[in-house]
Amino acid sequence: MRYVQLRAFHHVALAGSFSQAARDLSLTQPAISDQVRWLEEEYDVPLFVRKRRQLTLTPAGTRLLAATRRLFDAEGEALDVLQEERSLRAGVLRIAADSVDHILDVLTVYRQRFPGIQIRIVGGNSSSIVEDLLAYDVDIGVLGELADERPFEVLSLNVSPVVLFVARSHPLAGHASLSLQALSAWPLVMREEGSRTRLMVEKLAAAEGIALRCAIEAEGREAVRRIVAAGVGVGMVSEAEFDNDPRLVKITLEGQPLTMHEKLICLKDRRNGKAIQAFFATARRLMQE
Repeated sequence: MRYVQLRAFHHVALAGSFSQAARDLSLTQPAISDQVRWLEEEYDVPLFVRKRRQLTLTPAGTRLLAATRRLFDAEGEALDVLQEERSLRAGVLRIAADSVDHILDVLTVYRQRFPGIQIRIVGGNSSSIVEDLLAYDVDIGVLGELADERPFEVLSLNVSPVVLFVARSHPLAGHASLSLQALSAWPLVMREEGSRTRLMVEKLAAAEGIALRCAIEAEGREAVRRIVAAGVGVGMVSEAEFDNDPRLVKITLEGQPLTMHEKLICLKDRRNGKAIQAFFATARRLMQE
């Protein structure tokens, strides 16, 4: 019994036709017929009943097909493993993140497991990250909120309240908490429009009839942090993203807490990419530990 004979039998049995099996295997029909005939002659067992143009399996052929299904399923699984390992030895994984703080542990473990994959990280806010994903400019997004989850595979990472922060030299540095009404008296340093944190605070202020003063608008969280550290105004950020910067003091925002739900996302039609799939699997495993 040879592999090529079993393969020929398997494809004929599945297709119900020697000609279709030949097309599936890119071989000639006589070649397929010979392989099946030699298998039947070698073991003196009929595998097919040939009546006119109809081809049906004999009882022995039916049992053999069950065995070859297991054989070729296992072969396909083995090939998937080999191809997966090859694809994870090299390549580039592009990530757009509103903050890398939420995936630092994932990045560490992922790099240890797949050192051949180069990771490129770009910044952005929620709206720009979605645009980058839809344009196929990045593979994975990390963002606070997602208006429409339908096109995406989504993994929730964590939930974190929005907090305020000021420089240690700022007059508010001694306050443990601050109401939204009291905040309106102070100049704010805010991220660009499209930032989910900014949108949430402005929406709550508008609902309460409070006018906030955006003194400086800066692109990116690090720019806001540096400006606030210089003592210019009050910044806001999710608590998970507030680093223990000795220049800054964290202040709780009073009232109903505003919470950021950080998510890891990719396009659904790209979720089976090996590097993307492995990153999501790493994140899930760390969340379960």
